[in-house]
Amino acid sequence: MLRQSQQLRLLQRMSPQQIQFLKLLRVPTLEMETRIKEEMEINPALEYSTDDTQTDIYEDVNDQPMQDSLDDVSLQDDHADQIDIDDYLRNEGDESAYDYGAGDHEKGSYNSVRYEVDFHQALLDQLNMLDLSEQETMIAEQVIGSINDDGYLSRAVSAIVDDLAFSRNIITNEDEVKKIIQKIQTFDPPGIATYSLQECLVLQLKRIAKPKEIVAVSIAILEKHYDLFIKKHFDKMKKALKLDDDVFQKAIDQILKLNPKPGSAFEGNNTSNNYILPDFFVDNNDGVLEIMLNSKNAPELRISPEFKEMLNAYDKADKKDKKNTEAITFIKQKLDSAQWFINSIRQRQTTLLQTMTAIVHFQKEFLLSGDETTLKPMILKDVAEVTNLDVSTVSRVANSKFVQTQFGTFSLKHFFSEKITMDNGEEVTNKEIKSKIAEIIAAENKKKPLRDEDIMDLLAQKGYNISRRTVAKYREQLMIPVARLRKH
Repeated sequence: MLRQSQQLRLLQRMSPQQIQFLKLLRVPTLEMETRIKEEMEINPALEYSTDDTQTDIYEDVNDQPMQDSLDDVSLQDDHADQIDIDDYLRNEGDESAYDYGAGDHEKGSYNSVRYEVDFHQALLDQLNMLDLSEQETMIAEQVIGSINDDGYLSRAVSAIVDDLAFSRNIITNEDEVKKIIQKIQTFDPPGIATYSLQECLVLQLKRIAKPKEIVAVSIAILEKHYDLFIKKHFDKMKKALKLDDDVFQKAIDQILKLNPKPGSAFEGNNTSNNYILPDFFVDNNDGVLEIMLNSKNAPELRISPEFKEMLNAYDKADKKDKKNTEAITFIKQKLDSAQWFINSIRQRQTTLLQTMTAIVHFQKEFLLSGDETTLKPMILKDVAEVTNLDVSTVSRVANSKFVQTQFGTFSLKHFFSEKITMDNGEEVTNKEIKSKIAEIIAAENKKKPLRDEDIMDLLAQKGYNISRRTVAKYREQLMIPVARLRKH
């Protein structure tokens, strides 16, 4: 029996501006110029600023409090039709233009760094951004190790369960492994960690937001009529799905754009991925640390004055017909979109600077000395609490971002590490533990190499109380084989 009922639910939805900001937050400096040019091509209301003056964007972080160092930038509301035309016409250029100045670094005093990204290492880097238990992390590492160079899983779930039991002494089940696989399938590049081409392509489609209708039809073709698709029985598919020629052809074109080998995105011939520009510069000015943003690929933007004048002319026109109204609506949408983009860029820069400022506060000793042992334990949550940002936002900033210091160029992820409490209550980083493990193995008797249990005992004597399983994990991350393979 059907019944009608009324329910009141509170749902939180992200506005288009917030989605745009989050996407921009992930873009590294090297790709920012391309992203801006793409936006300018589709929006004539957006243009480069002709103002030659530049303002340095930097932060002096020497012993000053974190809070109130920067003002948050809020985005506009998503209501194009409610905006007063006068809002576009007042304060000509004041709020629209944004300066990305980076002082002396703008003149090229930074280094372009070659950065080789291994496919599996890239997946492990993304794994570090998840909040997983020790067992879940080890399962995920086993799953990633079972992904071939094309991006597909080469071991069945049941086999992975057995591998974990025999090689790592981890007792798990297929349901737990499947849940971890689903998490890894959210990593980049889209379509990884699948068992078939069909599953790979569907996953890629589900990561595409627009056009919704075409994406939905493409998914339906692959999920319901995959056999017909691979046999190219297009007429049967079209008839079964009751599609017209135009929609069907667009759906097929969408599928053909997908990557059947997502792992190939990390092949060495992709030079754009192998070179980086630092997103930040940290300078030591007589013991005072100064942070500066790299503005090389972020030119000054503003809303086109011509578009504002055009809107004013249409608004003052005597004849208020349908075409006039449509023109005003179109111009408003373009102006609004341009302002959203500029504000998103501004908020991106603010968020980057907030996050980097927090990292520098935590890791001040290292940035002054360059001594790895002075790195402090720091996780995403620590930075999030100091900056009042969400952990996921900090994660987006830390991913694919680099900072140039006097001691070299580092990935932001280099500064994040778990903390381990010693017997005396002192907290150290897992990087220090790894260093100690490497030292112990380097000094061992190669005729009788140390087992993980032996290394655990030696670490305990030094005050580092960690489990044998953790020793094994860190040893594997250091690419050091087990004892029997180290024997000479």
